[in-house]
Amino acid sequence: MTAQTDEAVQTAADREFHEQILEHLADGVYFVRRDRTITYWNRGAERLTGYSAAEVVGRRCSDNILCHVDADGASLCEGRCPLVAAVGDGADHEAEAWLKHADGSRRPVRVRTSPIRDGSGLVIGAVEVFDDASDLMAARRQAASAQRDALVDELTRLANRRFLDMMLRARIEDLERYATPFAVLMGDIDHFKLVNDRFGHATGDEALRVIAATIKGAVREGDFVARWGGEEFVVLAQHTDAAAAAQLAERLRALVAGTTVATPRGPLGLTISVGVALARAHEGPAELLSRVDRALYQAKGSGRDRVVLDA
Repeated sequence: MTAQTDEAVQTAADREFHEQILEHLADGVYFVRRDRTITYWNRGAERLTGYSAAEVVGRRCSDNILCHVDADGASLCEGRCPLVAAVGDGADHEAEAWLKHADGSRRPVRVRTSPIRDGSGLVIGAVEVFDDASDLMAARRQAASAQRDALVDELTRLANRRFLDMMLRARIEDLERYATPFAVLMGDIDHFKLVNDRFGHATGDEALRVIAATIKGAVREGDFVARWGGEEFVVLAQHTDAAAAAQLAERLRALVAGTTVATPRGPLGLTISVGVALARAHEGPAELLSRVDRALYQAKGSGRDRVVLDA
């Protein structure tokens, strides 16, 4: 046996050994030539896509097989294909995509592509390795949900006090930097303690939900609504002067006055008192909230179910 024959036998043995390793990988792996014709498709690719090697080898990866799309549903198969990029620039690429499974469903995958070179260094194709990203996507959704929950009041599903503090500081910064005016409205449910005492906390909770929904549906686009705590709600009204803010507060008051909550004794009418303060330059959150709280206190003390504007 000649040295050349020995080398050929060894090369074939090495190729078989490497293919055996690839066949036992959990990840999907496939090779393409420069024209994107698929030359190899491992068992991991079969498991993750539902397509057998016999169905795809010899076909181009863009022949409506996997039909990769991004999170917005836009196709990656032509202009933004990671395999095309690897062949074109000779570099590694990564992407998150949704492939079309043989059963017609979309499956999230993480894709990594690398160029394949010949002995002289010329790019002759590319390899793609992909794995199931379902757990990753689920973890991200859970993290996003936890982050949202940390900023949302559980009962009313409005922003909570922590979120309000963040937004209030941002509004003050916009006022200082860009002279963007805003006002703070603070509403408090009238006689809320009596609602709880007479009908129980379940009715009180329902009253909070009803008023929260009413306020959220009454504000303008761009206004921010939060539950301040207990039976108090706060609205940050953007791009407004004192008169417009007072008008908004009056609308909230009137709409809440038209709401009711069911009780064992029949429908119970609800009202709120509202304090309003226009933000001033060089004023911190504590001072601004103190002014609007004083206006609310005046509204409560002068008969309730009314609006008082901080002068």
